[in-house]
Amino acid sequence: MKLGALAERAGITLSEGGDASVTGFAIDHRKVAPGTVFGAFRGASFNAEDVIPEAIQAGAVAVVARPEVAVEGAVHIADEEPRRAFARLAAGFFTPMPNVIVAVTGTNGKTSTVEMTRQIWRMCGERAASIGTLGVTTPDESVSTGLTTPDIVTFLSNMSGLAREGVTHVAYEASSHGLSQYRNEGVPVSACAFTNFSRDHLDYHKDMEDYFAAKMRLFDEVVDDGGTAVIWHGGEGSEWTRRAIEHAQQRALRVFTAGEQGEDIRLLARTPTQLGQTLEIEYEGMQRTIKLPLIGAYQASNALVAAGLALVSGADASMVFDAVGRLQPVRGRLERAVIAPQGSPVYVDYAHTPDAIEAAIAALKPHVDAEKNGRLITVFGAGGDRDAGKREPMGRAAADQSDIVIVTDDNPRGEDAGAIRAQVMKGVHAAGSEGAQEIGGRRAAIAEAIRLAGAHDIVLIAGKGHEQGQIIGSGENMRVLPFDDVTVARECAAEQGAA
Repeated sequence: MKLGALAERAGITLSEGGDASVTGFAIDHRKVAPGTVFGAFRGASFNAEDVIPEAIQAGAVAVVARPEVAVEGAVHIADEEPRRAFARLAAGFFTPMPNVIVAVTGTNGKTSTVEMTRQIWRMCGERAASIGTLGVTTPDESVSTGLTTPDIVTFLSNMSGLAREGVTHVAYEASSHGLSQYRNEGVPVSACAFTNFSRDHLDYHKDMEDYFAAKMRLFDEVVDDGGTAVIWHGGEGSEWTRRAIEHAQQRALRVFTAGEQGEDIRLLARTPTQLGQTLEIEYEGMQRTIKLPLIGAYQASNALVAAGLALVSGADASMVFDAVGRLQPVRGRLERAVIAPQGSPVYVDYAHTPDAIEAAIAALKPHVDAEKNGRLITVFGAGGDRDAGKREPMGRAAADQSDIVIVTDDNPRGEDAGAIRAQVMKGVHAAGSEGAQEIGGRRAAIAEAIRLAGAHDIVLIAGKGHEQGQIIGSGENMRVLPFDDVTVARECAAEQGAA
């Protein structure tokens, strides 16, 4: 493929080098081969502009970099936003693409929503896949792990590879990091979704406005002209929801809302049951009853947003709502890990923000047998080298609604684990919880929660969800110790049962 043809498709004007043959794209100079287009970007810990000569020596025919960067021996494709230019250029190389691509953004619920969308499409007869925190989930349910939003070369390569395998429908997570770094560009996105918005990632974004602006790039720039925005509109709504709708309207996108205040899918009632919940909804003037086999209000919101994405992408309504009633739990999202020997269920959830902890607790509370003095026991911690400002609010959120709180470690990374726990405990005590425990070892904390739980109690282990390791240290000293909350909970329950 000629560089000139790729540049023309991307709207980039070349003054030279249009006849160069392109064999691939790379953002890692160690992966450059003859014919590669190299993206030279400045990162938080590494500046790829410094290794441009090595990339050219390895065979790069073009380098995408800022205008002031020196490039000798290859075509310099200069742009003030080199990541965006590189993405648009690479998009013409990685073909074909699936016919239907949708993207989901928001603070919480992205992983569940894209996976639920994939499941609904599959039950409607489509060959569908999802890309996100859990990795790439294909039509045969196989999963390859990865980042929430992989680098642009991996992202486009995955999309093209799925299309070559016959996948026609893909739902992917659009994280704020990925959107701000142009890591989800270049693919035709027919619909996008917004789940909710609350504090997170303020170690990366300078404030909530900057964080929200990154999310809204999905609406403002990424989704196709004339596309659809599916937006959760629950309860009395929120300022962020209203602003997301405004962004969609300013772009002239079709707005499809779901929730208690939804104009398209109206949630009329939600009744918790022993193993799920019954939803009463209205769609196109017809009322329907859905027996959702998942617990929690936020699972209902994720399922209805996923239903909205399936509907706006052309799926039959009867098939969609039937599929919602057959959704399977998403790994690490209110996943029931085990029933402890004394009969108490133990749930694992990825909740690692104040709002997410509140939502997970609110999901489980109705299932605690209050008439028999049942209790909710919550085990959680906060990550190191991340937004420290959310630690106290997490402690308050957990203590406000839990009967017993155990604060433990959760990926301390380069920080002192004890100092992190102390910040969380400050929030716990501010909520008036005096009986909280602090147990640094996560396995010991989980074991203690299960030991304390009685027949009518529920245990929530929050924070890690699907993650398979405990991250300790940073930089060259970083270690990832194998740790899976679900596996550990099962082992602790088995040990106590045997004892």
